[in-house]
Amino acid sequence: MAACHEKLSQFEEMSAAAKECIRSNNKFVKGYFRLATAQKALDDLGNCIKTLESGLAVESGNPDLKRMKKEIIELQRGDQVATYCRRAEEQMQSGDISAAHKTLDLASRIDAGNSDIERMMSKVKPKFDAQEKRRKAGLSQVEIYKERGDEAYKTANFEGAIEHYGKCINALRSQRKTEDPLMMKALSNRAACFKQISNFDGVIEDSSAVLEVEPNNVKALVRRAQAFEGVERYRFALQDCKSVLQFPFNEVGKVNFDLCNMMQHRLNRTVAQLKAMG
Repeated sequence: MAACHEKLSQFEEMSAAAKECIRSNNKFVKGYFRLATAQKALDDLGNCIKTLESGLAVESGNPDLKRMKKEIIELQRGDQVATYCRRAEEQMQSGDISAAHKTLDLASRIDAGNSDIERMMSKVKPKFDAQEKRRKAGLSQVEIYKERGDEAYKTANFEGAIEHYGKCINALRSQRKTEDPLMMKALSNRAACFKQISNFDGVIEDSSAVLEVEPNNVKALVRRAQAFEGVERYRFALQDCKSVLQFPFNEVGKVNFDLCNMMQHRLNRTVAQLKAMG
C-alpha cells in the first residue's frame, strides 16, 4: 500500500501506511525505508533520521537505509548552513558585526570551504578585525589578562590559560573586587581549564567561589558535580545534581538536564552500594 501511495506522490498517506506496516511487524525493514522516503518528501528530516536509525537497529548493514541516512545528513547540513548564512546577513544589515562573524564561524565549522560562507566572511572579517582592535585598545590590564586567557583556551593551551586567568583573579582580589562580574567569568573559565586537565580540586575550588556569589549558576554546579565524582565525593556530587534538576528546565537546558539526570541515577546507585558496604 505504501508503495502505491509513493507512485501517486501521496506522501502523507504513504507515511501512514508505512507506520502501520511497522506496527504490524517492527522487523520489516522495507517499512522503515518507505516511511523515511515519505518523511524525506515531506521535508520532515528530523523524523526521517530517527526512522532510518530505527531501521538500522533492525538491520545495521542495510545499504538503502545507510545511503538515505547519508543523503539526509547532507541535506540537514545544507539547511543548517543556509540558516546560518541568512542569520549572518540579517546581523550584517543591522550592524551587529561581532554576531555576524560568530555566526559565519559556526557555519564554516559545518561546511569548511563553502563559497557563500567565504564570500560573506570576506566582507565581515575586515570590519570585525577593526572593531576588535578598537575594543582591545580600551581594555584595562586586568581585562587583558582575562582576554589572553580566553585566547589560550581557544587554542587548547589550558595551562597557559590558567596562568592568565590566575593573574586576572589575583589582580581583582587585590582590588577587593571578589564579586565583580569579571571575577566570576575568570573563575568560571579557569574551572573549565582545570576540568580539561583533570585537576578536580581546582574545579571544585573555583566553582565553589563562583557559587558563593551566584548560587544558581548552572555551569558551576554541573562542573563541581563532575569534579566531586572525579574525587569520589559522591554524596556532594549527588547534591549538586539534585540542585540543578530542581531549576526550571528552560534555565538548565536539555544538555545539562540530561547530564545531571544520568549522573543522579549513577550516583544514587553508587551511594547505595557504599551504604550497603557499611
